[in-house]
Amino acid sequence: MKMLLLLLGALILSSVGYVRSDASDHRYKEGDIVPLYANKVGPFHNPSETYRYFDLPFCVPEGVKEKKEAFGEVLNGDRLVSAPYKLNFRDEKDSEVYCKKKLSKEEVKKFRQAVEKDYYFQMYYDDLPIWGFIGKVDKEIKSDPSEYKYFLYKHIEFEILYNNDRVIEISARMDPHSLVDLTEDKEVDAEFMYTVKWKETETPFEKRMDKYSMSSSLPHHLEIHWFSIINSCVTVLLLTGFLATILMRVLKNDFTKYAQDEEAADDLEETGWKYIHGDVFRFPTHNSLFAASLGSGTQLFTLTIFIFMLALVGVFYPYNRGALFTALVVIYALTSGIAGYTSASFYCQLEGKSWFQAPCRTTKYPREIPPLPWYRSAVPQMAMAGFLPFSAIYIELYYIFASVWGHRIYTIYSILFIVFIILIIVTAFITVALTYFQLAAEDHQWWWRSFLCGGSTGLFIYAYCLYYYYARSDMSGFMQTSFFFGYMACICYGFFLMLGTVGFRAALFFVRHIYRSIKCE
Repeated sequence: MKMLLLLLGALILSSVGYVRSDASDHRYKEGDIVPLYANKVGPFHNPSETYRYFDLPFCVPEGVKEKKEAFGEVLNGDRLVSAPYKLNFRDEKDSEVYCKKKLSKEEVKKFRQAVEKDYYFQMYYDDLPIWGFIGKVDKEIKSDPSEYKYFLYKHIEFEILYNNDRVIEISARMDPHSLVDLTEDKEVDAEFMYTVKWKETETPFEKRMDKYSMSSSLPHHLEIHWFSIINSCVTVLLLTGFLATILMRVLKNDFTKYAQDEEAADDLEETGWKYIHGDVFRFPTHNSLFAASLGSGTQLFTLTIFIFMLALVGVFYPYNRGALFTALVVIYALTSGIAGYTSASFYCQLEGKSWFQAPCRTTKYPREIPPLPWYRSAVPQMAMAGFLPFSAIYIELYYIFASVWGHRIYTIYSILFIVFIILIIVTAFITVALTYFQLAAEDHQWWWRSFLCGGSTGLFIYAYCLYYYYARSDMSGFMQTSFFFGYMACICYGFFLMLGTVGFRAALFFVRHIYRSIKCE
């Protein structure tokens, strides 16, 4: 397994086209050209809404070259082009002008709209990320937005740390005193300049990426993560303990009762889940759809396990651009056979091709299901089944959303994996419990119900998306809104299929076990 993960990780890294930062080509001599690429610009609060750097009317230098993008970088939305700044190794510069330009009215308006939306830029210097805002809005002592003033930064100051012949860290600061007034629609003369300062550091090259994951490992954040883990573990212990105690006691009583009934007169009426032993293994309606859903859920579960394994061995380190997207596509393609085999084999079982071993024979005609109270119907049962697993993961969801739909970095994959295991356990146990209560009420249509109850957590996650969008984020605009809710609908549907499969498999194991433990005629 370890060798398989290493080979898969190597395949992903080669597909990404990115070599980890211990490669020999990261060594430089004084004056050597160090690659600097401008990536993208966009509204800070709308991470999915990004544009090419030179879509804004910056000075376009001669001979701009586009960096050849790997598959994962394309999926990540990277658009790297050669930047207008020259940051040669250990070559300091002080307020060097690289461009003088007269901005037209249209260009001033375009920059002002970008500044109003808090546009930021992203660059990469020796594969190290750089961020900065392109301008600022002066709102001091002004309540009317029409009185706001808009300014464009025209001077950027780079500070670069190096260790011997390698670049360790870079930061960019916009000079707050060097501004271009964009408030009015008129032509403006702009003189763009930059400063470069080099400082030596003792930080080893192998640890230069550590600072990007440091925020996730701060004591305060770790305390919240561990609180989430403890909360989830307590939920699991209470739930599993409660269900195990109740189910073991109830089942023990049931087995004793049914054993006594077998020795009693044959004309005694059976009640409870044994009463429907001739219908409990009757195949569900829409069995082809059921088999397809089960196969897709199994594939997604396998995909998730492989992604966690790669994360735990360190493939998805910070700013390994596109590695996660490449891994998702590659592993999804490689595991497609699992979906096909699972769906086909289960469909064959449902069609009776000697694959399916049921402990009880199915009667020719189904029994009528007795009238049940409203809270035993599908929707209330799904609400109950989805709430408990969701309550075990909702704290961790915020950090995941802040990483995917924000600018935070998530690197604590071990904690996330523990939360995932807890989610699987809670989903399985709650589905088993609800399946037992359904059978005890003599409702034998448990196949789809167990799948829907197991997958209902995906609906709660999507409901959390609504809360996060309107209460915890500043995202806005049609493009970002459609991206957010569209992508999250796909992800939550995947969770629905995966957890639905987990719930059904647990319920199937339970149902087979209890009906195998009694004598069915």
